[in-house]
Amino acid sequence: MFGWEFPPQILGGLGTASYGLTRGLAQQEDMHITFVIPKPWGDEDQSFLRIIGANSVPIVWKDNPYDYVRQRMEGRMSPEEYYHLRNGIHYDYTRIGTDDLGCVGFSGRYPDNLIEEIGNYEAVASVLAHSLDFDIIHSHDWLTYPAGVFAKHISGKPLVIHVHATDFDRSRGNVNPTVFAIEKRGMEEADHIMCVSNLTRNTVIEKYGINPAKVSTVHNAVEPLPHPEEFTKHPRKDKVVTFLGRITMQKGPEFFVEAAARVLQKTKGVRFVMAGSGDKMNEMIDLVAKRGIADRFHFPGFMRGKQVQEMLAESDVYIMPSVSEPFGISPLGHAGGLPEHHQPPVGLCRDSDARHQDRLLGHRCHGRCDIQHRQISGHVQIAKRTRPRGSEQHPLVRCRSEGACHLRQSNLQPIITTPKNPVPRRYPSQRGRGRYYEKYKLLLPVPCPIPPEEVSFL
Repeated sequence: MFGWEFPPQILGGLGTASYGLTRGLAQQEDMHITFVIPKPWGDEDQSFLRIIGANSVPIVWKDNPYDYVRQRMEGRMSPEEYYHLRNGIHYDYTRIGTDDLGCVGFSGRYPDNLIEEIGNYEAVASVLAHSLDFDIIHSHDWLTYPAGVFAKHISGKPLVIHVHATDFDRSRGNVNPTVFAIEKRGMEEADHIMCVSNLTRNTVIEKYGINPAKVSTVHNAVEPLPHPEEFTKHPRKDKVVTFLGRITMQKGPEFFVEAAARVLQKTKGVRFVMAGSGDKMNEMIDLVAKRGIADRFHFPGFMRGKQVQEMLAESDVYIMPSVSEPFGISPLGHAGGLPEHHQPPVGLCRDSDARHQDRLLGHRCHGRCDIQHRQISGHVQIAKRTRPRGSEQHPLVRCRSEGACHLRQSNLQPIITTPKNPVPRRYPSQRGRGRYYEKYKLLLPVPCPIPPEEVSFL
């Protein structure tokens, strides 16, 4: 199985989904899983599978003595396994820069030279395909499709690719031709394609021209927390509205900021939290500053594991303004991980395919509204959304209940204000901090207005 990340060191939903899938498969008595990731960090749970780090697999022959290999590979791989994998080198990869063991380095993240790392990962896959015994190849997302295809050609074993998202989702339709070509080739070469939702399946069939007979929908699942009562909400006067996810174009973070600005025009009793990291984080900090809402906005950074559940427990409303969400694992995890009386209402974007989940949307409208509601349980509702008139420009709910709906929103318009406190409380780096000092001529950042003893997650 080829993947790009694995808990606890994750950067998004891909690692979480990979963990859940492999853990479920491992319950089959005759299932033995070897999971390949670019760079293990040493703290992965290997009780139910075997993890191989691509950065420990030799792709260029180096003649090193046994003791030297044991010293250099300590904690990563035994010398015997290293020599066994070295015998699987059948191609000349001297063009790729390697270390003294013939291994290529990986960042373990999504660097600027991502396409180069994908190519290096493919080279590692060729060595593994010649060295290991396996029955089926499983590739997660486009990053590992080339590796899976190469391993299939070498071994003759069937290839299953797992489509967690496509570039149509990540790019808002402005598809990268390089990424599209990688995705399309992987889909055409695959013996079967697993998609996380019907939305993704339709995209694969319609946008990539794939035969529907070999494309199946396999939804992600959620495992409830063993002790959800550990996560409680601390009493406070202000409401907390949370965005939790990758701060990227696909997730629509700018809509969250603009909505926050509109809400704060009406009331000051709300705090907004944008938890996560991504390439648009600095842009969102800048937007928060321009809208003059920095004193009500918080950037706690990337969260994982227990931090996520604590954040959700503290939230009054959870918003997912994604422009396109192939599955929406974040709200599913929130719904299954907390006790019902601690689950905040969830707002979903129009294009999200997470509507099939049974415990999601907390939009309660008691008047006439362009949203069809279906009661599920207690205080949680799911909404099957019709297309609201006039909402084509923004993927947020526009309710016309004539004041009866307490989540009523109008179309978002650009808000031009002179920021009184333009510097957000948190910074992704000292570099970003200095940029805001210089831009707004401020000597001190805005302090956190919430006492630390009240909010454990900030």
